[in-house]
Amino acid sequence: MPRRVLLVLLTIASVLSPAVVRAQTRAPAESLSFEEAVRRAIEKNPTAAIAAQDILRAEALLQQAATVYRPTLGGTVTATTLDSARGFDDLVTQPRTQVVSDMALAFAVLAPARWAARTQAADQVAIARIGLDESRRQIAIATAQSYLAIIAAERQVEVTTLARDNAKAHVDFAQARLDAGAGSRLNLLRAVQELAADEVLLEAFRFAVTRAQEALGVLVAADTPIDAAGEPAFERTAEPTSEDWLTGRSDIRFATAEIAAADRVFRDSWLDWFPTASVGFAPQFVTPSGVFQPSRTWRGFVSLSIPVLDGGSRRATRRLRGVAVDTARSQLTQVELRAKSELRTAQAAVESAERALTQARFGSQNAAEVLKITDLAFRAGATTNIELIDAQRRARDADTVVALAEDRVRQSRLDLLVALGRFPQ
Repeated sequence: MPRRVLLVLLTIASVLSPAVVRAQTRAPAESLSFEEAVRRAIEKNPTAAIAAQDILRAEALLQQAATVYRPTLGGTVTATTLDSARGFDDLVTQPRTQVVSDMALAFAVLAPARWAARTQAADQVAIARIGLDESRRQIAIATAQSYLAIIAAERQVEVTTLARDNAKAHVDFAQARLDAGAGSRLNLLRAVQELAADEVLLEAFRFAVTRAQEALGVLVAADTPIDAAGEPAFERTAEPTSEDWLTGRSDIRFATAEIAAADRVFRDSWLDWFPTASVGFAPQFVTPSGVFQPSRTWRGFVSLSIPVLDGGSRRATRRLRGVAVDTARSQLTQVELRAKSELRTAQAAVESAERALTQARFGSQNAAEVLKITDLAFRAGATTNIELIDAQRRARDADTVVALAEDRVRQSRLDLLVALGRFPQ
């Protein structure tokens, strides 16, 4: 009978040991502190680089719009060959082959709509810069959450490892009693079943650690899993007395900047009715010259364009710009409502999580004491291992609840800093 039980134990060990060995022999991941992980993610994550490209694009558009303040200079060279020269009375009016070189220098002296476009482009540069801040904020939040996920998973590994060790000790004791003829095969099988369940949970939590480490590695742009070096200490924040904290959030600043930009475009719509004017100078060189074509000539010009009828196009454009302003304002209202709700929720979550953690730790202490008493009673023969297994499960569950409560406290404190616009700094 004991040999059959020993065979069962060896079978379980042979199934579980390869995974355990792989988990233990896997190359350790690089460890980063919380602050270092967030900093590296902000600096190296490709999403931030893409947002930075948006700034360069907006600056290029601004440079393009600023050309209205600079003169333009262009030239053309045209070579014409006819079948024969043209003329009369031995005078050549059009040579058979003639090269005409033109050059034109022009400057816009009146272009209100284009002048306004330059300022509007500058607004887009400012929006792109705030957009980069918002992208970095989102990257930092994702990095922080992945970092906390590693800590939570590693804490679950610690809890389950302790439960597994207790279950293994129970198996060893049951086997020793069975070998001595004082125990029962039923008690041993129950202990083996509990040990197998703990091993399964342990492998699941080990994989959760690996997955969280890989996620953090991707966020910090590392081609390797990254481990958490330690638990972050989130500062306690006082309840805000005014709504000034809203300006600290990049999403609020982004929505506000979009309103200002859209409103500027709308207010500049009246400039579309203004005329445009430009002046220029255009020299010309002809070789060979003809009778009616001197070799060197020039002309100066003033051009004035006055829009009269456009079929209602400018009015329709102005209406579209007005709709854009109203849409931007509605979006800001939505973002502000969401931000205020996030703050209230985060404040309530911190208070609730801290109360729950206190109760969870109290319950864990009681469960540990129950397990200790039950184990002593079982070894003394005063109870069956059913009570011991139940105490082991309850102790494991109580420690798991503590780990979950600790993670909830960390997450709620992070959420509060994010809601107040204080993360990342």
